[in-house]
Amino acid sequence: MTLVAKGHEELSASNTAVGDVREQVVVENLTRTQIVMYAGASGDFHPCHSDEPFVKHLGMERGVFAHGMLTMALTGKLVTNWVRPDRLLRFSSSFRAQVWPGDTLTARATVSAFREENSEPVVDLALETRNQHGDVVLSGSASATIDP
Repeated sequence: MTLVAKGHEELSASNTAVGDVREQVVVENLTRTQIVMYAGASGDFHPCHSDEPFVKHLGMERGVFAHGMLTMALTGKLVTNWVRPDRLLRFSSSFRAQVWPGDTLTARATVSAFREENSEPVVDLALETRNQHGDVVLSGSASATIDP
């Protein structure tokens, strides 16, 4: 059974080349409800993600903001729409800017290399997620085993 999203061809060495790109809107108009739901799922109840007066007291006039790990999870949607989750070897990221309620995020994965690891073919992906203004909010990488 394939776990790649419907309508997406699974990445393999035979159908992909270095430099190939996949891009996907991973969230449109992020809501406070989604941020709070992530807090419940992750157990991260820091007030920066839910307490408007607390955040404004800190001088953040825009108010509450999303968890960095929520941004990473949303970016992961793109990755697992291209490679099967059970083949993912590594997924790492750096948070570059805050994500706010109302943001729309577009993730982009670029094939950076094909190589072997433990005698298996592996693909390396460079990841970048931008908000609706074009600001990079996350950069990272992922590696996964693939079919030849």
